[in-house]
This record gives sequence, structure tokens and C-alpha cells, in this order.
Amino acid sequence: MLKVAIIGAAGRMGKATLACLAGSDEMRLTGAVTEPGDPLLGRDAGDAAQLGPLGVALTDDRSDALHEADVAIDFTLPAALENNLDACEATGTALVIGTTGFSDAQLRLLERAARHIPLVYARNMSVGVNVFMDLVARAASVLGDGYDVEIVEAHHRFKVDAPSGTALALGERIAGATGRSLNDVAVMSRDGQIGPRAAGEIGFSVIRGGNIVGEHTVMYVGPEEQLEFRHTAQDRKTFARGALRAARWVSARPPGLYSMADVLGLSGE
Repeated sequence: MLKVAIIGAAGRMGKATLACLAGSDEMRLTGAVTEPGDPLLGRDAGDAAQLGPLGVALTDDRSDALHEADVAIDFTLPAALENNLDACEATGTALVIGTTGFSDAQLRLLERAARHIPLVYARNMSVGVNVFMDLVARAASVLGDGYDVEIVEAHHRFKVDAPSGTALALGERIAGATGRSLNDVAVMSRDGQIGPRAAGEIGFSVIRGGNIVGEHTVMYVGPEEQLEFRHTAQDRKTFARGALRAARWVSARPPGLYSMADVLGLSGE
């Protein structure tokens, strides 16, 4: 039985992960971390997700939550990354991270921690999205420069980063498949007299509203045809189930920085 701790257990994704974990016969919750000052501190983690008792109290003490865990799942905020990594390194706990919006310096912290613990980092934990990314990259390599690329993403009104981590990852996969760097070809906004589109651009459009879980569309627009790939997340549990799949996979791996492509066998290794 795999023992799992959830960091950010009282958040939207934490609750979805608790709900999926509660129904598993292969995993058991052994720790649940929330932020200091949370009114639910000390209460059963099941109360946060309206699941009924799970037998694990919410705590703001990472070491206490991790001391029994084989693997931790982190759905928090970038500001919590360093403390989360330090706690997992100290306890030797494998880690799955689904947080987005990291800076370059924070990505280097991930690489450093992965020298000591097995770590899966993905900007989207959905199995479907990761297959979607693979298909989009394959299409880009075949279609080449003759098609303009646009990425449109939509999320709920509370999402704080834009474009989404998934949209950026899609752009990186497309740029990489055509031998370019996304930093050189990304266009994040258009306003006013911008002139005609430059060859090779990858355009991004962002929608924020309501309770949209997550929608991503990649458009390849040629002179005589248009090809679209689209993924729609209908429930946050899709990300939670992917994170739990990653947790099962990474618990048996040596230290290293892994991706969902590795988890799903899409990395070509």
C-alpha cells in the first residue's frame, strides 16, 4: 500500500486529489498539509473536501505530514516551493509537483532537489493533456513552416498566471519540434497597429472567466486549410488522477527529475 501525503490539501486541487485518493485500494493518505492560519487546521482532512473522516488531520507542519509518506503530491503556489522541496529532501520523500508559474530560479531548485529525491514535475497532470501535447508536437514536425500556429487557453477567473503553464508547454513542444526556442517566436499579446503576422510566430490568447476548469486549443492555419487540436478538462479530478498515477510511478524510481512523458512512456526512452 503506497503511503501518500498531499501538500495543499485544502485547495481546489488538493480537495480533488483527496477525493480520488479516498477511493483507491492501492494508496493510503498519511499526511495532509495546509497553510498556516487555515481555519481547518487540526480538523480531519476529509472535512476540507466534504468526504467524511479520512483519519488524517490537516497540519501546517510539513515534517509531521511527510514522516510516514512514500510520496508527496504538491498542488500549492510557487512561493511554497523551496519549503516543500526542503521538507521532502529531509524526509527522503518522493515528490510529484503540479504547481505552475515557476521562475527560472525556482526551476533550478527543482533540478537541485532531484539530485536527492525522485521528482515528477508537470505543468499539467492530465493523462489526456500529455497525450495531446505529444500529438501536437508530432503535427508540428510534419506540417513545418507552412502553417501559422495559434494557442488559445481558457481557465477559471481565479487563476493567477497567464498564459497557463499548459499553454506554454504546448508552445515549447511545438517550437522544439521545429528546431526553435519558444522565447524567440512567442507572441503574447496583440494590440493596435501591429502590422502583418511574421513568419514562424506562435501566438497566445488567454481567456479567464467563471469556473472553466481548463480548455486548450492549438490551431495550425495554412493557406488552404486549418487543423485544430483541442483538449477540454471537465473536472479537476482528471489532474488529480494523473498526479496519483505519477505518484505510483515515481515511488519506485531513483533520484532524478521526471516528466509526465516519462510516467506515460511518451518520452521515447
